[in-house]
Order: sequence, then structure tokens, then C-alpha cells
Amino acid sequence: SAYLGVLTVLMMTVEMAVMGVFMIMYMMNPAGLMPMSMVHNKRGALSIAIGAFVVLGAGSLLVPWPQRDGEPPAELTRAIGESLMGEHMLAMIVIGVALLATMISGVLLATARGRYDRYGDDLA
Repeated sequence: SAYLGVLTVLMMTVEMAVMGVFMIMYMMNPAGLMPMSMVHNKRGALSIAIGAFVVLGAGSLLVPWPQRDGEPPAELTRAIGESLMGEHMLAMIVIGVALLATMISGVLLATARGRYDRYGDDLA
């Protein structure tokens, strides 16, 4: 359905945003201590960005959006969940909890010291 397509695009967009955050977080110069410019054609990049914004904004305003046929179901959240996962919903819930427990366990095992295992005010 169209909803699944939009959901996939949204998921991929958020995935790329998270990847961008991690790329900035692990850059060699995260605090800007050494001034440098990573943009090589500022005017060209700015004009392309403004042009893309105008074209996409105009496209979103001028496109003939489809009208809704009928009414949404009474339990919309349940209907979306069943549409996404079908008969595998219980397995997906269990897998989600298992993945969360795995992430928490990995973080706990990666830390060498606990919350109160610090040496004074310098936290070293």
C-alpha cells in the first residue's frame, strides 16, 4: 500500500539523519578547535540548495493530492499494526524486546566502571 511506501521512505530518511549525526560526532575536529571549511563551492552549493527548496516546495503545493475514499477504521493503530506485521506481530514484539535488552547489555558490558566507581571530582 502507499502507507508502507511512505513508511519506508521515512525510515530511510531517519536512518540517514542518524548516520549524519554519528559522522559529525566522530569527526576529527568536532569542537571546531582548528578552523577549516569543508565546503568548496559556497555560492554554487547555496544556489543549488535554494533551487531545490523552491522546486520541492512548489511541487508540494501545486501537486493534485488525492482525496480520501471512505472513513478511517475505528482502531487505526491496530489496523496499521496488522497491515505492517500481519500474523508475525507477536514475534516482532518479542524480537524488539530482545534487541532492546541486547543493546542495554552491550552498553553495560562495555563500561569498565559503574556509576559510583569514580576517583574524585575529576571523574578520571
